[in-house]
Amino acid sequence: MTQILDGKALARDLNEALVSRVQALDPRPGLSVIRVGEDPASVIYVNLKTKAATRLGLVHRQIVLPDTTSESELLAQVKALNEDDTVDGILVQVPLPKQIDAKRVLDSIAPDKDVDGFHPHNVGLLSQGRPRFISCTPKGVMHLLRLADARLEGAEAVVIGRSNIVGRPLVMLLEQAGATVTVCHSKTKDLPSHVRRADVLVAAVGSPEIVRGEWVKPGAVVIDVGVNRLDDGRIKGDVEYEAAKELARAITPVPGGVGPMTIAMLMENTVSSAELRRSIRRS
Repeated sequence: MTQILDGKALARDLNEALVSRVQALDPRPGLSVIRVGEDPASVIYVNLKTKAATRLGLVHRQIVLPDTTSESELLAQVKALNEDDTVDGILVQVPLPKQIDAKRVLDSIAPDKDVDGFHPHNVGLLSQGRPRFISCTPKGVMHLLRLADARLEGAEAVVIGRSNIVGRPLVMLLEQAGATVTVCHSKTKDLPSHVRRADVLVAAVGSPEIVRGEWVKPGAVVIDVGVNRLDDGRIKGDVEYEAAKELARAITPVPGGVGPMTIAMLMENTVSSAELRRSIRRS
């Protein structure tokens, strides 16, 4: 029987384990999230993060700026948070309005407060196998693979998607776990043949059901990162779920798989940041 990897349940367990760590810290960990504009998806994501932080007892601050905010104004806001000792984690929700260079803004976040794991300094540490903060979605994917008892050493892993947020950091994590990794993308020829070889398949391209169920290798572990809203309001992943479920040994649903894990990993990164910053302050 196929194992359905319940990200909601796993995230709940991980959050419960964080409570004692939060309570042991004085002052409590501080997380500041900046949202620019009223992008509907961003509003939903930021509110979910706010609810998770509140449940855990984090000191949470949501900063909402108008979509007319200039890049210099946003950079000034980030600088103020960098200098605020009560803030342990800073997150700038993307996408940003077109007048703002997102890379420049994300690079301006202090590396020791970059709980999203996007800063080049933190990406460099990850590439060397000594991470400070791991990007939240790839970190969540690795937890789901552990839940599936996936044997990564020597496994054939296929990652569809090469974004800096998911694909690239996940490739490094899988390689470091001993897997042989193939990266597929929009220029890949004969995607089905790559998918059919995968003991572990991670789809993170943002195209509804681009992976047909019959391509999945029998017994594979399938992690679907895609969240695609159709015109009729339904949400589909990047994998044809019902068909893939018949062949996979374990698979994530959409929604309810990777999404909750991403938020749980943000909370864990924030708590880890607070612990590290307190320890440095005491030394």
